Amino acid sequence: MVAAVADGAPLLGSDAATARIDAARALVDTIVVRSIRAYGVNTGVGALCDVIVDRDHQQSLSKNIVMSHAVGVGAPLGKAETRAIMAAAVNNWAHGYSGVRIDVVDTLLALLAADCIPLVPSRGSVGYISHMAHIGLVLIGEGFAICGAETLTGAMALSRAGRTPLVLDAKEGLSVVNGTPCATGLAALALARVERLLDWADASAALSFEALAGDPACFAEDSMALHASPGLRVVAARLRHVLAGSCAIAATGAGRTQEALSLRAVPQVHGAARDALVYVAGVVDRELASPTDNPLLLGPPDRPRAASTAHAVGAGVGLAMDLLGILTAEVAAMAERRIDRLVNPLVSGLPAFLAAEGGSRSGFMIAQYTAASLVAENRRLAAPASLDGGVTSALQEDHLAHATPASLKALQIIDNAASILAIEVLAAIQATDPVAPRRSPVSAAIAARLRAVVPPYADDRPLGQDFGLAAAMMARSAPF
Repeated sequence: MVAAVADGAPLLGSDAATARIDAARALVDTIVVRSIRAYGVNTGVGALCDVIVDRDHQQSLSKNIVMSHAVGVGAPLGKAETRAIMAAAVNNWAHGYSGVRIDVVDTLLALLAADCIPLVPSRGSVGYISHMAHIGLVLIGEGFAICGAETLTGAMALSRAGRTPLVLDAKEGLSVVNGTPCATGLAALALARVERLLDWADASAALSFEALAGDPACFAEDSMALHASPGLRVVAARLRHVLAGSCAIAATGAGRTQEALSLRAVPQVHGAARDALVYVAGVVDRELASPTDNPLLLGPPDRPRAASTAHAVGAGVGLAMDLLGILTAEVAAMAERRIDRLVNPLVSGLPAFLAAEGGSRSGFMIAQYTAASLVAENRRLAAPASLDGGVTSALQEDHLAHATPASLKALQIIDNAASILAIEVLAAIQATDPVAPRRSPVSAAIAARLRAVVPPYADDRPLGQDFGLAAAMMARSAPF
């Protein structure tokens, strides 16, 4: 759901969700009337949690939380990334433990429906606060939003969406910035992109295998069935499917004694990535299925309780996103090794660097440099964010899980991996273009789709633009 909303799908409320939201709000109202001590309702936040805030200043507290927590810096998040966070925030409130009024939820839904997306700086968060605070600014008529091609003030964006600026009530400022919507929204988007990317990784590996005339015996069903990894079996079956009917690959048993590992171990590496992805998806699904606000509003209407928890830390998501980054980086690193084999005449049996003419044309020589650079960048990014630690708010918050930064860097790794796979796919197709009739039916279909957007290369244009075109096509559609 979150990834679909990120890509523009509508997000609608329900009567059941409204009832849950209203019930939680009633608990906040009772806490306010009875002056029951509750974090962020009638106390300060962070290290100020023991400072009591009287009823006359609770609206100011909510507004001030949004203002003071909007400390992001750097380039803004993309539209899809911000929409994903907004969808995850609505999901969090809809569990019915946050205590926001339905007006807050409806205003965010209206912004999504009008495609007026808050401008959210991408950097400066150790956890979950600053990104949502910039979204909160627009809810109260402050900050900025992107509406189509226009950048509007928060108040103008709300007007475009048919809403007026909110006056946040008790607890609402904290609820707007709290929980794990930043991490989970971005994580859901990352998962959707990796699922598509792994499909293309299987396809690109098969295309390279065909271009290099590999021996498909290393993917034989009987030997692959001996390993218990479900992901391995899926990848091996997919490779056999793509290569079936190819006249370019070696006859079984007639090739080299053993293929290089970047070819032979595709089921093992891609399969391990798929197995890990199942775990990561489970973590993110569980987080989305859980309320992560702090405090959580519990109890019957006449005996409300604000439970101060640490669900907002999001340690599980941080660890899972670190793993997602690592598995994506490994798949991409293996693809770069296949690119090198495609362009290297010492091992490929193909024209040097896949150039139409040796000497005067460089072909894909420097494309492999680009892939190597992106692999190196991924290696740096794959260092675990969840181990960064840190201390904030005068020792009150003395453990940081860095779930949102982990999600952000996973998305960077995925973008790099997508470019690497685009290079591999184009190189593999370039290698087999001269013998196109010998391609398998499946690889021929994949090649035709790529060639519809990227013609064969002959040093006749900047090669880098081709990678962007291929990556965009691969992001829009599955290979099979």
